[in-house]
Amino acid sequence: MFAFIIARLFQAVPVLLAVAAISFAMFAYVGDPVSQMLGQDYTEAQRIALVKALGLDQPFWVQYGRFVWAALHGEFGLSFRLAKPVGGLILERMPATMELALVAAVLALSVGVPMGVYTGIKRNGLLSRVFMVLSLIGVSLPTFLIGILLILVFAVLLGWLPSFGRGTLVQIGGWSTGLLTLSGLKALILPAVTLGMFQMTLIMRLVRAEMLEVLRSDYIKFARARGLSQRAIHFGHALRNTLVPVITVVGLQLGGLLAFSIVTETVFQWPGMGLLLIQSIAVADIPVMSTYLLLISVLFVTINLVVDLLYYAVDPRLRIGRGGRH
Repeated sequence: MFAFIIARLFQAVPVLLAVAAISFAMFAYVGDPVSQMLGQDYTEAQRIALVKALGLDQPFWVQYGRFVWAALHGEFGLSFRLAKPVGGLILERMPATMELALVAAVLALSVGVPMGVYTGIKRNGLLSRVFMVLSLIGVSLPTFLIGILLILVFAVLLGWLPSFGRGTLVQIGGWSTGLLTLSGLKALILPAVTLGMFQMTLIMRLVRAEMLEVLRSDYIKFARARGLSQRAIHFGHALRNTLVPVITVVGLQLGGLLAFSIVTETVFQWPGMGLLLIQSIAVADIPVMSTYLLLISVLFVTINLVVDLLYYAVDPRLRIGRGGRH
């Protein structure tokens, strides 16, 4: 197992370098950060001095090499827009994005898996048909439209929930959270539902499809012939074998929640990394944009490694096969 983890980490190194190079190349030629920083009135001498100070007069590979070398030492440069260390800005916004993504993931799992199991077992029931219609709506509607509709109903018309911000926060060490205050919890509901809606419907439909396939398999027929209860068949045999592909999708979707929370954070003005990225794109803040994509790639690599390890906990065939090779 340890050798497997080390091998996967070594495989991740060229992936991270490639992602860093691609993101740095894309952003290095988008926009003009120097003009944004100098404003309207500036001389050519001021512009040349700032370009040299930022290192933008160097060739691309020199700039990229400096960025990678600094990143290996935990330094990501200064934000062109805010003139602050990028690492500090990311750490300041990370709690908001992590909190939003984790709550959305818990919501998607806690609702999507039971709905998928129910629609798989009671596939011809009236409630199952209602769930399928709702899932189709959830998959079809774009995220920004779901967010706007939720704001219209629950914030504007009913006035039950806030439409922007994180509410009152509590500092625990260097981590800020709104989960411990009422206003923080209320502020989290709408963006979490918006972000988790697509994942919830996707998980529901995936679990349903896998349950239907597993329930038609021979070993389920054999379990019924042995006289096992329906509960034991559905939850002890069918659901356990359904979880293997579900773990893959859930792992990737968790990375997607972190990476693609940009729309949700923009709609609700949620002060996370996604909103920081949007604000940085507007002024071509290259260090922030490159660091954001590099961080997201690290998260995806980590999540994929965790997903691979979870396979061994869920599917005993993988443990047996791996043991046989040794």
